[in-house]
Amino acid sequence: VPLNRLGSAEEIAAVVNFLVGDGGNYITGENIHVNGGMYMS
Repeated sequence: VPLNRLGSAEEIAAVVNFLVGDGGNYITGENIHVNGGMYMS
């Protein structure tokens, strides 16, 4: 569901923090779209 807004720096940092922390230790080779459900065409 698109959020119809741009993400904040804090929201992007939260994803990065998750990926580099213990929560992301089993994630490999993935493309994670941090875009609020919005895609450019």
